[in-house]
Amino acid sequence: MNFLFACGGTAGHINPALAIAGELKKLRPDSRFLFIGAGRELENRTVPQAGFELKNITINGFSRSISLGGLKKNLKTLSELRDARRQSAAIIDSFSPDVVIGTGGYVCYPVLTAAAKKGIPTVMHESNAVPGLTAKLLSGKVDKMLVAFPNTERLYKKPARVIFTGTPVRGSFSDMTREQAKSALGVGDMPLAVSFWGSLGASGMNDMMPEFIRLNTENGSFKHIHATGGGDEGYKKMLSRLENAGVTLDASTDIRPYIDDMGMVMTAADVILCRSGASTIAEITALGRACVLVPSPYVTNDHQNKNAQALREAGCATVIKETECTGEKLYDAVLSLIRSETAKTDMERASRKLGAPEAAITIANLILSDAH
Repeated sequence: MNFLFACGGTAGHINPALAIAGELKKLRPDSRFLFIGAGRELENRTVPQAGFELKNITINGFSRSISLGGLKKNLKTLSELRDARRQSAAIIDSFSPDVVIGTGGYVCYPVLTAAAKKGIPTVMHESNAVPGLTAKLLSGKVDKMLVAFPNTERLYKKPARVIFTGTPVRGSFSDMTREQAKSALGVGDMPLAVSFWGSLGASGMNDMMPEFIRLNTENGSFKHIHATGGGDEGYKKMLSRLENAGVTLDASTDIRPYIDDMGMVMTAADVILCRSGASTIAEITALGRACVLVPSPYVTNDHQNKNAQALREAGCATVIKETECTGEKLYDAVLSLIRSETAKTDMERASRKLGAPEAAITIANLILSDAH
């Protein structure tokens, strides 16, 4: 069988596609897989690393600005969209997919539109609590609209085609227990807080971490792993922040540029501090972990805030606005969960209830049921 995926731009779009493709490969090992991206750095790196072929087409998002610059950008995007449809149709004709799957990003629109026009089964997955522009436009065209949050059918054009599946996560998030992960990391029996604010390093949030780290080193309340993001430069900036704040690191704190073994580290965590991107939320709820979320105010359509509020309403998260956030508030939020086993356990239970650890295999089977 031939499976064509369209995704791109962010980990929240790419990781679910890779998880689904991985399950399909297990179920149909002799199948062929092809990914279509928009030429962004992340898909160019992660898709080939995962062992899948990638082809790029030219497509960009629309500007929401009403300025002259925004108008010019949108005219250019419309022109690119016509070309992207032709490029997509040519790839589809050459590859002859049995099913076409989209998991987010503007690249999905021309690819799935072209596939639907040719009568090829189409499946779209939306990871956010509220659908983005691409998902809204495609929800009336695709055969199945798969969603990450329950009871959201009313947000789509054809509710009867909407299926709640949850968001797929990478296999490394179900490989071991919390105790096994803590043992592998050398954390011991101490509670563990894990914090990260994005691979690029959110400087505003990282500015708050020295106060958080100082309070913990003074009180010795828990072990702490923090990923600075931003590579070596981001790591050096964090060390400089700590030095300027007069904070001396001790064995309670582990500062890293990135967390390469994210599955193990999140599995070991008692509390996770992070943004509220769809992919991260899927991982947290699949594991059933307590979390403190600080939604990014800089993303399109305020998706992260909507995702965070959905978790808060389900009892899965403490949510702090970035404009109201300080290192002390973050520390107090973590400490209150660690000191109250009941509160933490209740949050973990609610998180597991919302999570969908079997989402990848569920979606893979839905896709196979649609294949020609």
